[in-house]
Amino acid sequence: MHHALALLLAVSAVAAIATGSVGTLAEETEGPSPKTHPVARIENCLSPADMRESVAEKRVVPPLTAIRAARSVYPRAEIQRATLCKQEAGLVYVLTALRRDGQFVQVMVDAQSGQVHGQ
Repeated sequence: MHHALALLLAVSAVAAIATGSVGTLAEETEGPSPKTHPVARIENCLSPADMRESVAEKRVVPPLTAIRAARSVYPRAEIQRATLCKQEAGLVYVLTALRRDGQFVQVMVDAQSGQVHGQ
């Protein structure tokens, strides 16, 4: 039984290293790569009902337009969330995307023009 437990732990360690879920201390202390932007908490966002109202009144582009713009920056990423938020410059869509490498990133799209505002 003790031998089976030791074997299980060894196999688990090898699997963790092979999948890259275990990194070195240097990897953990480095900041994000230049193209990776951490997901920040966004304040002053509209409720889903207010977002639908803004789209219906044509004050902002539809969320699908914002998603297409985000996919132009991260073509193979899966969009996880789209939120309409207030900023100093006006309304922006804040899209949270999951890249193929497992990293979450945010893409900000101007809600009136549909152009990528920032990442």
